[in-house]
Amino acid sequence: MSSIPHDLATFLVEAKRRTYAGLDDDATVAAPLLAGSKQLEHRAPPYVYRDIYFGMGFFVGQETVSRDDRVVWSMSYSGGARAEITDRDTFHAIYKFLRQALLAVRAEESYRGPRLFEQADMIYRNEFEGSLDRFHGIETISRQNGALLYELRYGGGLLR
Repeated sequence: MSSIPHDLATFLVEAKRRTYAGLDDDATVAAPLLAGSKQLEHRAPPYVYRDIYFGMGFFVGQETVSRDDRVVWSMSYSGGARAEITDRDTFHAIYKFLRQALLAVRAEESYRGPRLFEQADMIYRNEFEGSLDRFHGIETISRQNGALLYELRYGGGLLR
């Protein structure tokens, strides 16, 4: 089993709160490494967090954490709003709610958001297995009546 740096989880929480969850696309780097992508970054030496993704309604991406210029941790993800959701207001409400849920991330479970987050008529659920060194999970957003609005799958861990 890999040795998890004691400050990695704390850094991940800070980075996630200072990029998409807290700033939406305002944290976007002007010249992303990959053409057509959105690239969000946060730096707090010795760490650098980078989140590169493509798409919006349905999207795929990868988060990486480098320490001293060497990538030490990564998470890949894909998902998004259900294809039948075409109403712009509903679409924006889903992603606004998602950012609120992601702001509630904790160092003990720093992959995405908390296991459960509820606000107004939406419910965010995050089911996962593993620990920061190797994990996978699924997050969903549903209406209180159970109607599924959004689903994302993710996985990652320490690189060796």
